[in-house]
Amino acid sequence: MLDATMIQKCADPSLTPAIVEQFVQRAGSSDPLAVTVKAGGRLILVPKAKTPDEAMELIRQYVGQAVVRVGITQVPAGVGVKDVSELKSDLVHACENLRLGTGMFAKVVRIVAKWYGNPTDRQVFPQIFEDAVYAWKTGEFEGVSVFRAEDPGVSVKMIVPPVVEQDLDTDTDTAPASSTLKESENSGRVGAAEMRIDLSRIGAK
Repeated sequence: MLDATMIQKCADPSLTPAIVEQFVQRAGSSDPLAVTVKAGGRLILVPKAKTPDEAMELIRQYVGQAVVRVGITQVPAGVGVKDVSELKSDLVHACENLRLGTGMFAKVVRIVAKWYGNPTDRQVFPQIFEDAVYAWKTGEFEGVSVFRAEDPGVSVKMIVPPVVEQDLDTDTDTAPASSTLKESENSGRVGAAEMRIDLSRIGAK
């Protein structure tokens, strides 16, 4: 779905490639024309768009009446737009969707990180990332509408220690960020690495 060239060209530069990949994997779609519509917490079945024009027609039909998510980042459509006519077709172009989506996700990460006190401990960021993905999917974090909230303006790269990329670049299908955090905490407990049982002597004379 994403390659290094596309990430470098289109993604928000404040996010590392590893974070971008995991963000799209966890919260996005493989289809640049994907349109998801929810109302009252329920998914509304809409025809699958085959062209950008069809996708935009769907978006314009539901924006203002339901929650509409668009493209590979499932970015919320209509945020900051006062009139449907202001919606641009960039929403369904893969590169622009990635640029817009990752830019908004970076803001969400900053909002979540600020709530955590902008920590720099590498063990904390996986939980920040997990909460940011949840906030992206729901639109809220601790009662704050993350897409309409003011940007704290803290650099994401200052929040994320480089080594954390290794934690995020694991197989998150079986090891979500919260599990990574838990494992990191467990590995750091005093004496945890010392507990070994030598079974080689069982049965020895």
